[in-house]
Amino acid sequence: MPTDRPTEPPQALTEEIAALRADLAAGSYTTATIEQLLGPVATGALRRENAVPARRVLAGREEPAAVLLSLFTLGAVVPRAQVQAVLPTLGADGAMRLGLVGPAPAYGADAPPSEAPLRALVDLAPYAASDDLGQIDWWIASDLSELATGRPLGPEHVLGVGGASLTLAKLTPRRSVGRVLDLGCGGGIQALHAARHAEHVVATDLSARALAFAAFNAALNSIEIELRQGSLLEPVAGESFDLIVSNPPFVITPRDAADEATTWTYRDGGRAGDALLGELLRALPAHLSPGGSAVMLGNWEIGADGAWDAHPRAWLEGACADGIDAWVLQREQEDPAQYAETWVRDGGITDRDPAWPSLVGAWLTDFERRGVEQIGFGYLLLRRPPRGADRPGVLRTEQVPGTGSGTLWEHLAASLHTLDALAALDDEALCAARPVRAQDVVERRHLTPGEWDPMLIELVQGAGFARTVPADQQLAATVGALDGTLTLGQVLAAVCALTEADVDETRTRLLPTLRELIVTGMVTL
Repeated sequence: MPTDRPTEPPQALTEEIAALRADLAAGSYTTATIEQLLGPVATGALRRENAVPARRVLAGREEPAAVLLSLFTLGAVVPRAQVQAVLPTLGADGAMRLGLVGPAPAYGADAPPSEAPLRALVDLAPYAASDDLGQIDWWIASDLSELATGRPLGPEHVLGVGGASLTLAKLTPRRSVGRVLDLGCGGGIQALHAARHAEHVVATDLSARALAFAAFNAALNSIEIELRQGSLLEPVAGESFDLIVSNPPFVITPRDAADEATTWTYRDGGRAGDALLGELLRALPAHLSPGGSAVMLGNWEIGADGAWDAHPRAWLEGACADGIDAWVLQREQEDPAQYAETWVRDGGITDRDPAWPSLVGAWLTDFERRGVEQIGFGYLLLRRPPRGADRPGVLRTEQVPGTGSGTLWEHLAASLHTLDALAALDDEALCAARPVRAQDVVERRHLTPGEWDPMLIELVQGAGFARTVPADQQLAATVGALDGTLTLGQVLAAVCALTEADVDETRTRLLPTLRELIVTGMVTL
């Protein structure tokens, strides 16, 4: 698969980076400005990797943000004078010293270097987010995308901020901590987020190229992180952390496909099947400080006769026996053909390319050898309880339909806190508590037209992972009455009196479900 040899990563030159930072800020090169310039149609198209509307909107525009987006993201060749105008402090020469731009080959062959139009050598994009400390407006450098180059990604490609990065950032706890590890940091976006609430951040990656981008991004945004090169946990042997965050190279890739698609560093960990994720999960707990947690994304294989969580459970059972709490949330499944199509296309190969049949076939053969019928994708959360906690760990696995409103990390943190609280409450103590139905939970009833009795009652969560829980009349009535006025035992007794049900039988039947509703945040203690 042909790809151009990658350019050198950008250089973290102190004076030039300070000048670049000043120019980007002065030029209002932010996501808000870009969205205002493009409008909703072109903005939406660009998020779908369709640059045509954006190029049409920006044609002839001379605002700094318009020129910078055209240059760094859309792959436009820009006159040197225009680059000089939008980066007046840094200048075109400074941008070249940083490795951000270079002469456009098609135009500069016969022109003096000082007059040749310029093209971007890296993508430099604005990034916006928010956390408890306020609004975030950063700039993130990465390798040029297919959108800018029109070519497949190279084996050492360093990704920008994509959907997986955003999901991981939303899942990661943001409480103040001492030490954080960003394992497989890529361009460093998770490390930058962590630096806002941690005393010290260590970011590791096998790729020296990725670490160079991470160093540039940290310097450009005036953030201090420590960078180390090495595979998985090797660079932090013997160390422990209060938070570990990782989007590891978990993509399951056929090991014997004779194509460079099998060697993309950003996604392929060099193991057969899903072995890399298992290896990492078995080793990770040793690096968690008391009270520390780890948040990861991952893929796992599902066999014809096995439960979807068979592999994650096998990887985590030993750690949980030693006191680690683990929560595996499966977001979706794909069959082998869907999975192959996803990752072959990820590398820039479509079904019109000659390499398509052999690449897809290699994935299908690889899965067939191991009897894989589905591949799960989801989130993994590990936690070492605080010092003094003397109990086996809890291993939870759950399939979640999506995400609702609210902040995911706060939802997960509250759920983990609830696990600790529930562990200390037997059934009598729970019935003496005064739990409250969460405000985002509503009841949904399905009725046959003209009938009064519902065929199906569901409790629906509006926040967290937007769970839907089937309920009968007694469970729905119990949850609906939980406003904190009465104890749970009193509510159960009242519901049984209204429905003429046996209190002991109803309590025995409903308490496990109510405990689950408490853990998932649909009912709060």
